Amino acid sequence: MRYRASREFAQLMDSNDPLREYRSRFYLPPGKARSESIYLCGQSLGLQPHQAREYVNAELDAWQTLAVRAHFESTNPWKYYHELLTDSMAKLVGAKPVEVVVMNSLTVNLHLMMVSFYQPTLDRCKILVEGNAFPSDRYAVESQLRFHKFDPEHDLIVVEPAEGEEGVSTERILEAIETHGEDIALVMLGGVNYFSGHLLDLRAITRAAHDKGCLVGIDLAHAAGNVVLKLHEWEVDFAAWCSYKYLNGGPGNLSGCFVHERHSETTRPRFAGWWGHDQQSRFQMPDDFRPAQGAEGWQLSNPAILPLAALRASMNIFDEVGMEQLRAKSRLLTGYLEYLLEQIDSPQIRQITPKDPSQRGCQISLRVADADKSIHKALMEQDVICDWREPDILRLAPVPLYNSFMDVYEGLEALKKGLNQ
Repeated sequence: MRYRASREFAQLMDSNDPLREYRSRFYLPPGKARSESIYLCGQSLGLQPHQAREYVNAELDAWQTLAVRAHFESTNPWKYYHELLTDSMAKLVGAKPVEVVVMNSLTVNLHLMMVSFYQPTLDRCKILVEGNAFPSDRYAVESQLRFHKFDPEHDLIVVEPAEGEEGVSTERILEAIETHGEDIALVMLGGVNYFSGHLLDLRAITRAAHDKGCLVGIDLAHAAGNVVLKLHEWEVDFAAWCSYKYLNGGPGNLSGCFVHERHSETTRPRFAGWWGHDQQSRFQMPDDFRPAQGAEGWQLSNPAILPLAALRASMNIFDEVGMEQLRAKSRLLTGYLEYLLEQIDSPQIRQITPKDPSQRGCQISLRVADADKSIHKALMEQDVICDWREPDILRLAPVPLYNSFMDVYEGLEALKKGLNQ
């Protein structure tokens, strides 16, 4: 693609965009000086689909008119409501339906998975993570180590970027697995790093880890709905992701969870709850726990219907579009963003996200000289909603479902003004 830094080029790209109509199915927040803000913050919170209100109101109506009977008698009985999202979520992450369930929140699911898949021994007890992992992931794995009477100072392997690089590459992860693999019980990584935007080669990492006898868990918070995933084919052992970023489920919405089907009949330990019991006898209230097949066997409590309803509205759109089309547009949008950044050529900002499109999603992270947060403030004052991460990172994410090339062009025009203030 030969980009041009002009309003006319952005307009041409938008007019030729086969996905352009999907923008109209989301609410864009109004600006102070424009009818719609330029929203480049989908990596933090996705926008509300129009249909979300309809779906949530339908369940409020069911609650109002049927009360407890809605579990069995409503249009979409609550007893089975979570299953309305199973096929969509499985397709999104490249899984079989039996391998996926929507439940709990992200870090809760990571802990539940580690109860089953982090089973350390004296000879193999270490957990490998990437440097600059999302803090909640780091807190979770360190607490798991301590729970098992191990010391994070010695038993947590943190893979830092190579000298002169900003993010942790796949190659650095593979080197660490080759060096320490015999001691590692669990490789626990973010599929796309929240800070730098690096996308890891999960297939290569999983293969290398399994060759060394390690299990692999992935936090897909910044990957689900952003990049093409094939969790079943890649043989990842487990994964979890939130639904309020690229999946547009709404603030604090439920988490997706994946357990590879080879673990469906696992005898690994797990924390059990009644909703994870085999569905055929769940309501008979037996004393003995018999887990449901697949990922559903890790459920604890009955699902939260209103959040599921909001998420279902967005998943309908993903079913229509498919990740292949979204990824194709994402690469064009992010490529255009990168091109316009190169035209600015300012010493105040430096891109830390990889230049190679295959090593990133739709997020571009910029390191700002002298941690000058005034740039972020200047963008927000121009109705460009974006994200600042301490100490000095500006994150911009053109999301293909609702962002346009004009968003990228006007957002970068606003950045130029902010840099020149």
